[in-house]
Amino acid sequence: MPRVVCEPCIGCKSGDCVSVCPVECFHETPEMLVIDPHACIDCGLCATVCPSRAIFSDEDVPERWQDYIEKNVDLARRWPNIREIGKPKTDRRAG
Repeated sequence: MPRVVCEPCIGCKSGDCVSVCPVECFHETPEMLVIDPHACIDCGLCATVCPSRAIFSDEDVPERWQDYIEKNVDLARRWPNIREIGKPKTDRRAG
């Protein structure tokens, strides 16, 4: 059960979550951060430090943000993986 970044992250992107992630599963889009569900080990560290409280277990995503489960999957495929905010691991984008 991976973690999912939801709407409250839009415009925030503090990066606190990225800095505690042990498996580097975050990707940065122009508006927000997202989590690659295939890389996430569901340790929960990111959710505990998220200042906007935007990160949920996929089973606990509020109804109004259910579409963010698929958005994280899609956007993680298209945007670079990051180790720290503003520092892409790769420059390549798919699609």
